[in-house]
Amino acid sequence: MIVITLTKVPPSLRGALTLWCQEIQTGVYVGNMSARNREKLWDRITRDIGNGQATMAYNTKNELGYQFRTTRDDQEVADFDGVPLLVRLKKVETPLRPGFSDAAKMHRARISNRAKTPRHEVDNIRPFVSLDVETTGLDATSNLIISIGAVRYTSNTEISKLYSLIKINRHVPESIAKLTNISDELLMKQGEPIKPVLVRLRDFVDDDPIVGFNLVFDDEFLTAAYRRQQQEPLTNRLIDILPLVKRTNKFLENYKLATVLKKYQIVNANEHNSLADAQATMMLTLKLIENGVKVF
Repeated sequence: MIVITLTKVPPSLRGALTLWCQEIQTGVYVGNMSARNREKLWDRITRDIGNGQATMAYNTKNELGYQFRTTRDDQEVADFDGVPLLVRLKKVETPLRPGFSDAAKMHRARISNRAKTPRHEVDNIRPFVSLDVETTGLDATSNLIISIGAVRYTSNTEISKLYSLIKINRHVPESIAKLTNISDELLMKQGEPIKPVLVRLRDFVDDDPIVGFNLVFDDEFLTAAYRRQQQEPLTNRLIDILPLVKRTNKFLENYKLATVLKKYQIVNANEHNSLADAQATMMLTLKLIENGVKVF
């Protein structure tokens, strides 16, 4: 029997371990395999771990009945008369950045070999609208939209914006107010009823494609809002760029918008503001297209 614990590793590695072990708690995997397969699995872990950490404990014939190993660079496993002990190292090596494994190098090579989109084609992208909403929670059936931000890209010199705060008939949760800087007082002063905002949004997007990051979330809330107001939901083509990012960046620590933007060197100075997030999503979309990713 083996027990493996993982922290801050790429999602692709977590997925790979589920083929061999059962995840009984987040980051904790239990399995039963031969010593040979155990060694192959450890090789896979150390190859694809990125900036994360891993520890493996397994049965063996020693005084304790088990052995363990770790990828931590500030400690090492030492044998003391048959008893495994963790010894703290005096010198801590600088951790490698994600992407130094052979698999990462091969993946990076495939990405670098992908043909860049010619500049004139980037400049001639058809108009699209990037969109983001902030809400009082995660469930579209019981929570409400408190702000909508949208940015229309027509060309590098022609960008229009839409931003509205939405007045609601309930308290904004403290955690949401802290995250978004949208308070009850702000909505009372600057918020407006959602019905006219939804009408303006429909006119703003027209029949252009709508792009978003984890767009399923935004679409669920907008669809619920339109239906509550007895209006038809938007029927525009929806393009979620999160799956595109996952396919082209398999070794990111996570796929939060902030992490992805940092990867592409895009600055978003007002995170969790719907307009700022929509504008950052627009820039990310253009960057993906420039890197040869087929978005539209």
